Amino acid sequence: MHPGWHSDAVVMQLMMQELLYWIGALTVAWLSVCTLRHLLIGLRVWILGNGNLITASKLGKWAVVTGATDGIGKAYAEELARRGFAIVLISRTQEKLDEVSKAIESKYNVATKTIAADFGSLDIYPKIESGLAGLEIGILVNNVGVSYSYPEFFLQVPNLDAFINSMVNINITSVCQMTRLVLPRMVDRSKGVILNIASASGMYPVPLLSLYSSTKAFVDFFSRGLDAEYKSKGIIIQSVLPFFVTTKLSKIRRATLDTPTPERYVAAELNTVGLQSQTNGYLPHAIMGWVTTALLPTTLLNKYIMSLHLSQRARYLKKKKQG
Repeated sequence: MHPGWHSDAVVMQLMMQELLYWIGALTVAWLSVCTLRHLLIGLRVWILGNGNLITASKLGKWAVVTGATDGIGKAYAEELARRGFAIVLISRTQEKLDEVSKAIESKYNVATKTIAADFGSLDIYPKIESGLAGLEIGILVNNVGVSYSYPEFFLQVPNLDAFINSMVNINITSVCQMTRLVLPRMVDRSKGVILNIASASGMYPVPLLSLYSSTKAFVDFFSRGLDAEYKSKGIIIQSVLPFFVTTKLSKIRRATLDTPTPERYVAAELNTVGLQSQTNGYLPHAIMGWVTTALLPTTLLNKYIMSLHLSQRARYLKKKKQG
């Protein structure tokens, strides 16, 4: 073997070692910078918050909330009234609307207006447009929504044709149409906030809740697209993706750290407005969102959800059979 070959090999080995050292050093530095950035963003969003943005004096006198008589919608109406907004409550049942309206006026000393509308129908929007005429609307909360009664295979959903129409009308069409009615005047005034309440189920496919999951994915994409379109015009449009909250929709009654009450969830979510165009709204939910989308493979997540929902489906059908 030629003596020079050995020295060349040593030089090459040293060069490779130095190259690997710098690759490792740069990787560590990059990961450190990314981690620090995420920590600072987390501090800004979840600790400092942006709660002072959502006030009537900054955005406009009126807040409009759909699905306003129960759960998250009612909590938004109450929290926004506490922040000084007059409230337009839109929901299906006039009796419930009157009840919530009187309670808000009495507790928060703000004006309210009610519009009874069934979002499962398509002929309601002229009535809503008339009811909103002339109001300075600072914030719209597109909250109304409907889900499955129990997890089920698509083709085995009872009254499937009517179910499809109802879910699309309530979960998708309502968001588009309410935005169409309210956004133009916000653009004219160069300020306003639209919160579209989607669901964590819209972050990935959810077997046995496929149609619900898909409608909420639409709301998420629609919201983020509009936010990019209208941000330069002074409008904030936010996609809100909660996990479980103690509501009639979720059928969960007892609050825990990761399943907050609607009031607790809404108070936390409003602090993220203007800081995140897409938010889980609540720190434990944000952690859950990161784990399910960034760490778990989609195939594994689908398999777990499918198993969980098959179990829930079996319990529901057994209970129904027993009467």
